[in-house]
Amino acid sequence: MESINYRVALIIEKLGMTKTAIAKRLKVSQQYISKLTTTGTPSERLIDDICREFNINEDWLRTGAGGEENMFIPDDMQYFQNVGKLGNEKNEFKKFYLNMMMGLPDEYWDYIYKEFKKFEEKKEE
Repeated sequence: MESINYRVALIIEKLGMTKTAIAKRLKVSQQYISKLTTTGTPSERLIDDICREFNINEDWLRTGAGGEENMFIPDDMQYFQNVGKLGNEKNEFKKFYLNMMMGLPDEYWDYIYKEFKKFEEKKEE
């Protein structure tokens, strides 16, 4: 069975990111990430951060359970996680906004979806 170091390296490969970019998102040094791909054991905090930041299945990261197909958390579970993250947010507007949105009728959701799509298209230009 592969080591956690192998799985950390595999995450970096599958995400298509540099070790520097991964380190920046996790608020650790690039040297620490490099070390974790070969030796060393990530801290509990870093395991939590990797899983949260990149939607990695914690059981897979720790043990390799389920193989490579089990690396990422399924999309439907990511939605639950993202909503759960709001509970720890210090930004009250984010919480307010989500609660307000949940009470809207469906036709408002359709309108908002179209507007967000327009914004996304402009951002990509």
